Amino acid sequence: MKLDDDDFALFGIPRRFAQERAALDARWRALQAEVHPDRFAAEGAAAQRVAMQWAVRVNEAHRRLKDPLARAASLCELAGQRVEAESNTAMPPAFLMRQMAWREALDEARGVEQVEALAAEVAAQRDEALERLRVLIDEQGDMAAAAQQLRALMFVERFGADVDRRLEALGQ
Repeated sequence: MKLDDDDFALFGIPRRFAQERAALDARWRALQAEVHPDRFAAEGAAAQRVAMQWAVRVNEAHRRLKDPLARAASLCELAGQRVEAESNTAMPPAFLMRQMAWREALDEARGVEQVEALAAEVAAQRDEALERLRVLIDEQGDMAAAAQQLRALMFVERFGADVDRRLEALGQ
């Protein structure tokens, strides 16, 4: 292992979108057991500092690998396809129309039931988008399309967070 290994190499897993959460967690625990600073207490402060760097690196990798959006972004970047979510916001017209309709529906929703129905629709769209992302990356290897799909999914995630805040405001 090297500190500059990509997350997948660090965890010893294949570079693919579909990952088993239990396997990721088990590998994280095993890596943490190897690099935990307490294991190096007898070796002095320098060894503990290095172990702390490793522990932080393993934690950061685990955080990215268990998050489907961060994992997809990493795969796109590793394949040389920049996601550029902040600067590339071009989306297909149908997607933008759906986003506008959702925003309007959220603005007009007056009751918990309406917001919950919208939350269910957004969750279903998120699940479909994640599956499309898996197919694009793992089956088709189309990283340009995956980056575009990921940008769209980021919009869906942000809107889902807005819906969740609205539900909280309504006491749910």
